Amino acid sequence: MHPWHNTALAPAERAAALLSELTLAEKVGQLGSFWNRPRADEPAADDVEHHDVAPMESAMATVSWEETTRDGLGHLTRIFGTGPVTVAEGRAELARRVGEVQEASRLGIPPIAHEECLTGITTLGATVYPAAIAWGATWRPELIEEMAAAIGADLAALGVQQGLSPLLDVVRDYRWGRVEETCGEDPYLVGSLGTAYVRGLQGAGVHATLKHFVGYPASRAGRNHAPISMGRRELEDVMLPPFEMAVRAGSVKSVMNSYCDIDGVPSVADPWLLTEVLRDRWGFEGTVVSDYWAIPFLTHTHLIAPDGATAAALALRAGMDIELPETGPYGDLVQAVDRGLVTEELIDRAALRALTQKAELGLLDADWRPAAGDTPDRDLDSAANRSIARRMANESIVLLKNDGVLPLTPGDRKVAVVGPVWEDVRSFMGCYSFPNHVMSKLPGRQTGLDIASLVGTLPAALGGEVSFAPGCGFTDGTDDQLDEAVALAAAADLAIVTVGDIAGLFGIGTSGEGCDVEDLGLPGRQGELVERVLATGTPVVLLLVTGRPYALGEYADRAAAIVSAFMPGVEGADAITAVLTGETNPSGRLPIAFPALRGGQPGTYLNPLLGWVSDGISNLDPRPLYPFGHGLSYTSFEHSALTASADSMDVEGTVEVSVTVTNTGERDGSDVVQLYLEDPWAEVVRPLKQLVGFAKVDVPAGEARRVTFSLHADRTSFTGVDRRRIVEPGEIRLSIGHSSEDRGEPVSVEITGQRRIVGEGRVLTTPVAVEAPAAAQRG
Repeated sequence: MHPWHNTALAPAERAAALLSELTLAEKVGQLGSFWNRPRADEPAADDVEHHDVAPMESAMATVSWEETTRDGLGHLTRIFGTGPVTVAEGRAELARRVGEVQEASRLGIPPIAHEECLTGITTLGATVYPAAIAWGATWRPELIEEMAAAIGADLAALGVQQGLSPLLDVVRDYRWGRVEETCGEDPYLVGSLGTAYVRGLQGAGVHATLKHFVGYPASRAGRNHAPISMGRRELEDVMLPPFEMAVRAGSVKSVMNSYCDIDGVPSVADPWLLTEVLRDRWGFEGTVVSDYWAIPFLTHTHLIAPDGATAAALALRAGMDIELPETGPYGDLVQAVDRGLVTEELIDRAALRALTQKAELGLLDADWRPAAGDTPDRDLDSAANRSIARRMANESIVLLKNDGVLPLTPGDRKVAVVGPVWEDVRSFMGCYSFPNHVMSKLPGRQTGLDIASLVGTLPAALGGEVSFAPGCGFTDGTDDQLDEAVALAAAADLAIVTVGDIAGLFGIGTSGEGCDVEDLGLPGRQGELVERVLATGTPVVLLLVTGRPYALGEYADRAAAIVSAFMPGVEGADAITAVLTGETNPSGRLPIAFPALRGGQPGTYLNPLLGWVSDGISNLDPRPLYPFGHGLSYTSFEHSALTASADSMDVEGTVEVSVTVTNTGERDGSDVVQLYLEDPWAEVVRPLKQLVGFAKVDVPAGEARRVTFSLHADRTSFTGVDRRRIVEPGEIRLSIGHSSEDRGEPVSVEITGQRRIVGEGRVLTTPVAVEAPAAAQRG
């Protein structure tokens, strides 16, 4: 038995033993990948549209399968997610490819198979869960972990070892197309949910991959891949914390770079990010994988490398281990060694990490075999998956406004349902769902799934006469279509106006990767439709199914109710209908604010005084219409008896902050209790308020819960004037809110002692305890 087959040894020891037997070319082979993707220059069926599913895919040259695998292979890219294949077909293809790699490899080393899996596995027939922005709206980490565990179990059953999820990007500009793939605009919320996803996926035996390290959503003007103008302090205090949480608390196994450059240095070639921060400071021991073609982008778009060998050397020296989705510049690494651009020791460093990962996954075990095509099919859209998807959709829908018209009760009234959402179920799904990512280019734009539409759910639930008319498409529409919908609404007792997004890629859609917008007006003629229906005088329920927040200030005061459903997935129609009719009491809260004005950008709630209301300084008011954390219910909640366990704490101490939450209404419900920190005086400019803790609390009607947060002094820390993380003595104010702008009177706590430099390994979370009714203190 070879020593690398010995499972009694630690994975790193096995990997080192194998590495010592490899030639330089074989080591390089472990850092590459292969994607059997459609080529733009190849003829396609007449009824199949070609569009890229990764940036500049058509512009990238490819290397043949035989040449790529000649000396071994690190990764197989998207066997299940490139085209519509059954489980059996995908397994057979995976087994064939793995077998050929092992046969070509002198020592029989298999490749890792990876797939996209943000909202479920991006493959034919797999459950499509709500988009990540909807995860944020649930404020329920344990539910995200449950979803990720189900995704991981399905991936493992297919023979896939690595998933390219989750995104831990913190939104800074709502115009950016990939807002839908994030969990929102607050680092603690994003980090909490992303870490829960990592635990769920890896608990099922599949390695998670954090994306995109780091700063991607802060690109100038919200344009995909645009440069990032951001100082080190904002990076440290806003963008990096979610990643640190997932590394330290989630023990994530892989990290993927951002495409962008920060102050002129592309992340893929930044040793400060990929080595100093990630490994030296945080202790990350996994693999860093490149976002698709990020290394050749050093030559093609960033223009800092004249050729592939130079690009490969820059990335490898920075700490990039594995090139995805296919071997490009890393194929020139042997040449780079010969030219003195990089040392073999650095190739050993990366190859050791790649082989250690394979040992951890069992791929170096002597008896390891890939899943074969004759294995019984796996139901990727099981009843258990659907149950999770439905609960997530239920908890993610946010009631933004309600004048009493909701919930709707069955009756004999006439209801008009207009707008583009009701007739296209693809609007319920994000851009990395298989129906939108791949199936949309096939004839008829089928989804490959059984998905109910609002046409199928609303009539039975509402009773009476329910009529439908689109009025317009997502980006188009005729005058005749508008006139028809307006006439239908004018003749109705109630109008439900459904507006929002259709996800796509690189401009083929209104939301998704490369689908950035100039302003936050509703897409196409949808705003015109809303305006004209409101003008009829018929009471309007405005239903938004979107991947980003849109400006609603033009319509909000005239709508009877506004409901936001952030791409709620395959169970979206049933979940929306249940909220509208009151079967489900809405409990979603905004993970991202809705602006009042179309051009009120960029900006999020994490703003200092001069980024907020500044009377006498600017005529522009950046305050949102519906703030971060906002959401209504069909019951009511009262926060009372806010106390702190002490009026002071040491710079290394902890204070407990408690509040009583009472359900003062007549229905059971769930309240999101949000703990905010205010730092009235600091040595650098600080946000006016910042979320430092939260809990989604289920409270029966008429009952109360006592919620206690344990806030460590580290949670008050920030990057000081000397660019070191500090806890600063002085007053802090802690308040409980229904949103970032609806907070109760704060309690004041004095931090005592000397200014403390916070070392690595700081406290990153705020534990919370919820007492049972018998122990709860009513306010």
